[in-house]
Amino acid sequence: MIVASTTTFDLDTLVGPAKVFMNVDQAALQSGAARLLPPSRVIVEILETVEPNPQVVEVCADLCRDGYVLALDDFVDDPKWEPLVELAKFLKVDFRALDVRARGFVAGRYLHRGFHLLAEKVETQADVSNARDLGYTFFQGYFFCKPEMVAAREIPANKLTCMLLLKAVAARTISYREIESLLKRDPALVYRLLRYLNSPLLGMRTEVHNVRQALTLLGERECRRWISIVALLSMAGDKPPELVRTAILRGYFCEEVSMVLDAAPTHPDFFLLGLLSVVDALLDQPMPEVLAHLAVSEEVRVALCGGSNRLRDVYEVLLDYERGDWEALSSAAARVGDIEECLPVCYLKAAQCARQVAG
Repeated sequence: MIVASTTTFDLDTLVGPAKVFMNVDQAALQSGAARLLPPSRVIVEILETVEPNPQVVEVCADLCRDGYVLALDDFVDDPKWEPLVELAKFLKVDFRALDVRARGFVAGRYLHRGFHLLAEKVETQADVSNARDLGYTFFQGYFFCKPEMVAAREIPANKLTCMLLLKAVAARTISYREIESLLKRDPALVYRLLRYLNSPLLGMRTEVHNVRQALTLLGERECRRWISIVALLSMAGDKPPELVRTAILRGYFCEEVSMVLDAAPTHPDFFLLGLLSVVDALLDQPMPEVLAHLAVSEEVRVALCGGSNRLRDVYEVLLDYERGDWEALSSAAARVGDIEECLPVCYLKAAQCARQVAG
């Protein structure tokens, strides 16, 4: 992974300006592999399987002297870790492995010593709230992709236009007149659309100055794509930025896979599949209720609601790839076709597009 990050991939593409938590086992630590990445971009995450012997402690001390920041993974309060605790800045606590009392004990003992506490495997908003109450300030998990259900909640008025736009571009027959009318309801939507259309990302040969010109120049496929993205971005104003980036990356990833499968007639469905996969979290409503407001194809509806079809198989590939569950990924990819070797390239292309669009 370290070699790939420095030679094949571009860290800026994969994570933007953020720092990378890079896992290192004992062999990688003692071989100096972490030094292949600059200290300004990486936090060296020492796995719980590492034996904190004097040699390991000295290697870690050398890394600290050279400006590297250390994190201890799956941290538990065991005296044997104290030599590395003295060197670390981050303690990562597995919220699935520790109960509320144990999580609080770690916070009570280490926060006043200046450590950054990271709650990992936080899957629900309740986990996040508990972590924040205890003083944790960093979070890792899928909590932001899950809706916080509110009984009988209606779609907020400021998001209704965005939902109507998504409905318009998901319809089998697209109405440019309807889209133009909806866009004109919200000047912020028009501004965002024109900003993206005039960016280097699309490489337009002429500047776009109004909605009618934009829709004409885009063509049907790109119109569906860009209106969907603009609507999603506008709906996400009160949500974590990572949720938006996840949605856009997923959309491009599913579309890239569809190209490998040569599924040209259904490319828009694949893109919408990924893009809408977090729309329940954006609106804090169950997925079936959200999709009831949208004119998505039956295939997309079935896939996002947990049914079985080809789109769902691709969605499972996406989820397994995100989680790094390589055994499950091989099985899921085999159901789709001969695509497993193509997935890293698909993901890299999707990450590049997502960074350009979502920042």
